Amino acid sequence: MSILRISEIFGPTVQGEGALIGKPTVFVRTGGCDFRCSWCDTLHAVLPAHRHDWLPMTAEEVLARVEALTGGVPVLITLSGGNPAIQPLGRLIALGKARGHRFAMETQGSVADACFAALDWLVLSPKPPSSGMTTDWSAFDGCLAAAGGGPRTVLKVAVFDDADYDFAGRAAARYPSLPLYLSVGNPVPGDEAGRGDVDLPDLLARFRWLVDKVARDRWFAATVLPQLHVLAWGNQRGV
Repeated sequence: MSILRISEIFGPTVQGEGALIGKPTVFVRTGGCDFRCSWCDTLHAVLPAHRHDWLPMTAEEVLARVEALTGGVPVLITLSGGNPAIQPLGRLIALGKARGHRFAMETQGSVADACFAALDWLVLSPKPPSSGMTTDWSAFDGCLAAAGGGPRTVLKVAVFDDADYDFAGRAAARYPSLPLYLSVGNPVPGDEAGRGDVDLPDLLARFRWLVDKVARDRWFAATVLPQLHVLAWGNQRGV
């Protein structure tokens, strides 16, 4: 039986960014990641130093926890991380869908898995230059191939500066059939425990900056969004 490494399960809350912003959801955050982004806001689910806090759980145990939180009412389950694609999530998705749940996964597109085809939503978030990471576009293409026509697949790019904005433009040109969501980056993501205040005036100024750039460039196919959860709860963990 496959064991999942779970950093946290929380909700119901709302999705804070991207195509599903504002949608009620329960987050299942897995532990472990193959990237080390400079501005990562979930280090507790990424760094090996926290692996002793990640609970080994079966798919049945994860689903039971989700349903305890929702009172058994079907919900959108958001699979996040870290990188959830490195976990054996196929059984959880199959069990959950049999009980009426829907599934969205957020991943950087570095690791493909057959379970992608069973998702309702696949949010592929290639990391821009400010992250310090490099996107392997062949691996990214492999993720798209694994998803096939199963989920609704979208692009989401965090934008901190002009170089990130240009990267997002190149990604959009590479995948013109995928809806693109630009997410305003949070330069102060808090500490490894998920604590820390945010500079709301700065975040709103960054949002206005990005809106202005999109408008000036007549990039009307892009959707520009803030991180709603950061505006509402700052860097508080598990909301």
